[in-house]
Amino acid sequence: MGTDAGSSLALNNESTVEKIMGEATGSTADEQSRKSAVIKQMASDCGFDLAGLAPAITPAGFHHFLEWLNQGYAGEMSYLERRKDAYQHPQHVMSSVRSVLMLTLNYRTEEPPPVTGTEARVSRYAWGTTDYHKVIRKKLKQLSRLIREKYPACETRGVVDTAPLLERDFAQLAGLGWIGKNTLLLNKSEGSWFFLAGLLLSDELEYDEPHHSSHCGTCTRCLDACPTDAFVAGGVLDARKCISYLTIELRDQPIPQELRPGLEDWAFGCDICQDVCPWNRKTPLSREIAFQPVETYAPLDACELLSLDEVQFRERFQSTPMSRAGRAGLLRNAAIVLGNRGDVSAVPALKNVLNDREPLIRGAAAWALGKLGDAEVQTFLKEQLAVEPEPHVRQELQQAIADMNIQSK
Repeated sequence: MGTDAGSSLALNNESTVEKIMGEATGSTADEQSRKSAVIKQMASDCGFDLAGLAPAITPAGFHHFLEWLNQGYAGEMSYLERRKDAYQHPQHVMSSVRSVLMLTLNYRTEEPPPVTGTEARVSRYAWGTTDYHKVIRKKLKQLSRLIREKYPACETRGVVDTAPLLERDFAQLAGLGWIGKNTLLLNKSEGSWFFLAGLLLSDELEYDEPHHSSHCGTCTRCLDACPTDAFVAGGVLDARKCISYLTIELRDQPIPQELRPGLEDWAFGCDICQDVCPWNRKTPLSREIAFQPVETYAPLDACELLSLDEVQFRERFQSTPMSRAGRAGLLRNAAIVLGNRGDVSAVPALKNVLNDREPLIRGAAAWALGKLGDAEVQTFLKEQLAVEPEPHVRQELQQAIADMNIQSK
């Protein structure tokens, strides 16, 4: 939404805002209360679903975050370690911050169709045409503009999971929900199908009551359903085993062989721990057009995906969250899905990418062919082994040939 549209929105909602503000006189506490209500109304006008205010402090979860890092659970996400000290206080993001406005934006759409044949699943948040970062940043800019128009002295800065801010902790501090056993923020009415965003403010405001209690009870469905056993305990995730981490964050390395069967049919991300959560049974559908599913993304055709060159990959995915995995990462994932699906119609597509320029793709394709192939495919793998220069791909080929020998006995 452009500047003119934002100004129009401000004018259209002026009566609502003024009603909330009431009289311009009163105590400092009353002024803070009115200003807080106005800002929350503005957030709603900009399309956010929930809004809560918290003081800019060191969140209680900071020490748990450091312990999690020390255990090595972040895997290859080295950026977390590099800037770990910055997570201690929001002032490292904006020096003048006094308040944190936490916001949610629902992304739940229709239920996913069943996966058949050579199809692969994509996490629900990536079904749309546009990366959620762009959608939320646009809304944050609009909200910041409205706040500065009403309160010119108030400094703001928007945050969408890229700045060092412990968003879930501040969301809990702002009363928006509790952190569940699957490590996601849960809300009684919204479940967990939402993005979190933050707006740092330089003004002191009236803060919401923190959400102290957990409503997970004795339920362990999310922990029990994880096919890679990524949860060390309730509320503790070993990212190195998480399907979302493996298919998105581990972009430049082979996925460990022992974890590949656990990926099942997930080519990008994973929704299992959210799908089984009872709090997600009756959550509302998203109103955001950009999040509505593209038919070819939900699900993906894994064989067709293997046919994309770099230019075609960028044309299709550059504006979507799936671009983060990169061509090599996403095609690697697709090959593993095909190996797990067990559909022999995928063999030609897999054989074709054994000549791809990306070793990551060649290695995954060799593994998949070892699961699907027959004697003819085994001969083909031996021919590829004779010309393959990359050590790790050679290992994949050798392992695939050895596995096929075992299967044939």
